[in-house]
Amino acid sequence: MDIRLPNLGEGADSGVVVNILVKAGDPVQKDQPILELETDKAVGTIPSPAAGIVQQIRVNIGDKISAGTVLLTLAENAGAPVPATSPVTQRPAATTVRPAAPMTGVPPAASPTVRRMANQLGIALAQVPGSAHGGRITVEDLRAYIQNLSTAGTTPPTPARIDFSKFGPVSKKPVSQLRKTIARRMSAVWAAVPCVTQFDEADITGLNELRKKFAPAYEKQGAKLTLTVFAIKAVVQTLKKHPLFNASLDEAAGEIVLKEYFHIGIAVDTEHGLLVPVIRDADKKSTLHLAKELDELAGKTRDRKLTGEQMQGGSFTISNQGGIGSGAFTPIVNLPEVAILGLGRGTLKPAVVAGKIEPRLLMPVAVSYDHRVIDGGSAARFVVDLVAAFQNFNAKEVQI
Repeated sequence: MDIRLPNLGEGADSGVVVNILVKAGDPVQKDQPILELETDKAVGTIPSPAAGIVQQIRVNIGDKISAGTVLLTLAENAGAPVPATSPVTQRPAATTVRPAAPMTGVPPAASPTVRRMANQLGIALAQVPGSAHGGRITVEDLRAYIQNLSTAGTTPPTPARIDFSKFGPVSKKPVSQLRKTIARRMSAVWAAVPCVTQFDEADITGLNELRKKFAPAYEKQGAKLTLTVFAIKAVVQTLKKHPLFNASLDEAAGEIVLKEYFHIGIAVDTEHGLLVPVIRDADKKSTLHLAKELDELAGKTRDRKLTGEQMQGGSFTISNQGGIGSGAFTPIVNLPEVAILGLGRGTLKPAVVAGKIEPRLLMPVAVSYDHRVIDGGSAARFVVDLVAAFQNFNAKEVQI
């Protein structure tokens, strides 16, 4: 029985094999992980659909594979003899591995990645000539179409190759699949979205005291009470007052989609790049629940154990660089969302309180937004209410 790579869902129609967890002759159980695959979204495991014995590994570490690629040959009968190295000469019908995340139907004309890129750039796929079998539109076809539109028939210059070693010693490392994906997405956002950032400062002196007061109780429950946990609560409260910031722009339909759920993405810095796991239904969870889930998701992100489902469906994103020590910065909108919050390090500064100058802990707040959907006045009102949510945080929300 040949085990093939399935369609992994929107935006993940191919990946790179980063680890093979079994070898020829190994017995495997149903749903046991057999390899790790790095896709555009994250690194996830592919499970075995049945128990049996591995007869032959059909891929190598470093191979870039797509849906339908044979991963290995499995003998379902655990008592069957294992051949030395030769492949099976006769095989039953191929079996597809069940993915860890729900599958999304693949349109016949283009992959989900191509459809998403076209939607983000406002391009009707019906106008793009497809070069693959059956007229299927590839990423290269979409890029060629964009280049034709922008250059009006002129050939764009090829990026110059520079020999940096002639100036001094250098070292090189390949660009990972994840880094290529981040670069492609950031370029698409930068080209497609008129992004504006609204800045302010929040006095989190009282909030920090609240955090210190309850942190020991949270630790006893196996949770970390961080500023990001407070930020999730404050953001949800503010989004309910300003639903436009919890929306997406559907250019194809000419509609603004106002979401009635609050799925908050949390930007996590890893050695492999920036990843954004999503906390679903944040409005329905207690502060303790959010603290535990945030810690769990951050750990899975850094260990590259996230599934594609855990990185999809976000309605608003928070990027907190305060723990690193950064000040104010300009975050980039995480399409198809329309706004993102950037938080910097809280710093003691002199501030006027009740007519007196006092040292207060002030935190930089930056909200970047899609100006196609949100106007400056709306952004200013959103930030004012967000700062108030930080400064007037309800202590009852933190109590266990």
